[in-house]
Amino acid sequence: MSDKKEIFADGVGQIHFAGGMVRLDFVTLQPEESGKKPSTQQVLRIDMPPRGFLTAFNSMRQMLDKLVENGVLQRKGKTRKKK
Repeated sequence: MSDKKEIFADGVGQIHFAGGMVRLDFVTLQPEESGKKPSTQQVLRIDMPPRGFLTAFNSMRQMLDKLVENGVLQRKGKTRKKK
């Protein structure tokens, strides 16, 4: 059996820079009373050095390009030129 842990997040609630590290707070949406906007709850914080953040950002940009290319997502407004 694997020791890998899987964590679900609805998105990133906040990104900030402190102590020389980029800090990403991942959140989940928590239901509220009927008709009210869901609240967010922090489930995980990842701290990484700026270079690691840049590497992760570039990987996410490449994934975004693949999702657009495969029709999963569509760009609004200006289109980004391919390199």
